[in-house]
Formats: sequence, C-alpha cells, structure tokens
Amino acid sequence: MTRATNGDVELAYEVGGRPDGEPVVFVEGLGYGRWMWRWQREALADEYRTILWDNRGTGDSDAPEGPYTIQEMAGDLEAVLADAGVDRAHLVGASMGGMIVQRYALEYDRAATLSLLCTTPGGPEAVPVPEETQEAMFAVPEDADERERIRHRMAPAVSPTFFEENPDLADDIVDWRLESDASDAARQAQAAGVAEFDAADEVSALDVPVVILHGSDDQVVPVENGHLLENLIPQARFEACDGGHHLFFVERSDWVNDRVFDFLEANPIEADLEAGGESTAEATLETGDRE
Repeated sequence: MTRATNGDVELAYEVGGRPDGEPVVFVEGLGYGRWMWRWQREALADEYRTILWDNRGTGDSDAPEGPYTIQEMAGDLEAVLADAGVDRAHLVGASMGGMIVQRYALEYDRAATLSLLCTTPGGPEAVPVPEETQEAMFAVPEDADERERIRHRMAPAVSPTFFEENPDLADDIVDWRLESDASDAARQAQAAGVAEFDAADEVSALDVPVVILHGSDDQVVPVENGHLLENLIPQARFEACDGGHHLFFVERSDWVNDRVFDFLEANPIEADLEAGGESTAEATLETGDRE
C-alpha cells in the first residue's frame, strides 16, 4: 500500500496490472471502498497499469472532519497521480467518482480520457435520487444487525433478484463493505460534496475523449443524467446498459468491461499526446460499435 498526501490528508492507493501499460485510474462512488472496481481491474490488468485509491473518508485513507467538496477530492486525485509519477491517465469514475473525474478534468491536465459511469453533471436540470429510493435506503429496520443494514441500503442499487441469485457474492460484498467502506460520518461528509456538485455549465469545455455508460434501470442516479451529460459534452458517446441498475459495473461487469476496454484501445494516450491532448472524436464515436 502506498500513500500520497494532499495537505494534511493521507490517501492510500495501490498500483497493479501491466507495469509498462498506460495508466487507468479508478475513482469509486459515495462511501464505497476500492473493492468495487475488482472486476474492471482484473479485466484490464493484462494490458494496462491500474491505479486504485480510497477517497478521503474511505478505506485506508484519512477521514478528516467534513463536510468534503468534490473539488477537494479532485485535489486528492491530483496528489495520488503526482505521487505515482503519472503524467497522463485514463480516468474511470462511477457515481460520485464520476463527479470527481469531471471536476478533475476541468481543473488539472493529466486526464487523457474519461469513462463516466452512472453519474451526473449536477445542476438544475439533473434528475435527483428518487424519493422512493431515498426512503428505501434509509428506512432500515431498527432490529437489523450491521450486515442486514448494509444489504438493506444496497438493495435499490442492484436488481430485485440480485441477493437471491448471487448469495455468495452478496456475502462477499457485505464483507468488503464492512472492511473498507466509509463510516457514517465520512459518508455524510462525502454526501455533502455530492449535494453541492454542479459542473453543468462547465463540462462543454472538456476536450478529451469521453464515454458515458449508464444502466437504463438505475434507481439511484436515473439514466436521464447520462443523457444530460451526453447533451452537454461535445462529441461524448453515450450507451445505456439495457436493464442495468446502479451497480451495473458489478452485475453486468462483462458489458462494462468490454466497452471500457474498447474505448481505451480506441483512444491511446500516445495518440492523445501526439494530438496535443485534443479529443480524438472519430475514435470516440466508434467505441462500442462491435454489437
């Protein structure tokens, strides 16, 4: 485990995959530890250098008193990349991680491509978390133990049959979440940043290749937010995972892995540098056209 520092905050990260491969950096969602990227990390490890880190408040990183801002967490990402000696990287962010990636790409210059999963640009036109989802996530039975509380809060993010059809995996995920997810206080600190995030008037300035992937049945960050990003970011490519829920990168990992891999392969960092960092629109638009 390696640590970077942003001010007084230490941030834990790990490097794996192919040592001489192009760097791919994964940024997780609200409260989640870096375990959530295990499927994508494994799928890319033969060809890419993978970097996974814990957001402030999560896992092995420090958990300073909140609230946090997305801008602060983008600064954390910059500290990790600088410490890892990465000049240019592919950034993959899901949910809150997608917000961090957007803010990072707007304020720093190491982003070569953006893969935005189940996320939103924020702003007045964004579709908020549905009230019924919020009620389901927080109406935890008083007599529930810690494992039951995690399963209850996670339910709106997966398909209705997920726990029944994947009992062993569900138990593993609960174990991983108990081990490395944010505490309630840190989760609230991160949530404050999510609530204030608004890049809707800025993302049109993004000049790197962007792919937007979203589950069509996402009950946490509705798919309309993916379409909003598509409309706001010039030349961005959007694709919906039919029937996918918020954690579609877990439940439909093969679908996500194929599209992220194709997108990265179509937009190599070497070509990005030769073009002066400008978007390779033609390659971006071809991504995912195999089906």
